Amino acid sequence: MILLTLVCVIAAYLTGSFPTGYIIVKIVKGADIREIGSGSIGATNVKRVLGGGWYLFVMFFDGFKGLLPVLAAKYIETAFYVFPGTGILPVLVALGVILGHSKSVFLNFTGGKSVASGIGTIMALCPQAGLLTMVFWLIITYFTKIVSVSSMIVVLLTPVWMYVFKQPLSYIVFCVLGAVYIVYLHRDNIKRLGQGTENRVGK
Repeated sequence: MILLTLVCVIAAYLTGSFPTGYIIVKIVKGADIREIGSGSIGATNVKRVLGGGWYLFVMFFDGFKGLLPVLAAKYIETAFYVFPGTGILPVLVALGVILGHSKSVFLNFTGGKSVASGIGTIMALCPQAGLLTMVFWLIITYFTKIVSVSSMIVVLLTPVWMYVFKQPLSYIVFCVLGAVYIVYLHRDNIKRLGQGTENRVGK
């Protein structure tokens, strides 16, 4: 059981580490996205370089990087009785994905802010919470025009949704830890928000 868990977590980390935005920008533009804009490899920074079409592609691809490994972990948990009924395996896999996206082994442990991948993990753990997270992200982004603000708010709300939908304690703990980590990854954005220089959608 421990060996299978370790294999699943390593596989999740490597999946999360796949640098979608970096590869797309490198192929299409011949540039290193880490040297452009915010330096993140995520969808928002890709939009600054390549526009809305590639933004959507990277956002959804990164979302699936979170969704599919956690769905696989939920199946393995049940099929092979790996910590059955606890949700521990899917949570460990979800943490592996988030860590991989933000600290990619393929990019010298640099990466993105794990928002899309994180929402993908939430969608796999609890579809209702995932849908609410996406809806709130769209609404808050529409009104604030600041992606970092909507991203931080929605991840901070995820433990609430897990509690409302009566999900396992392990899922709630994951959401708390994940939210704190993702907000920490936005520390430069928080500084720019305080200075009034944070980028807005469409600018």
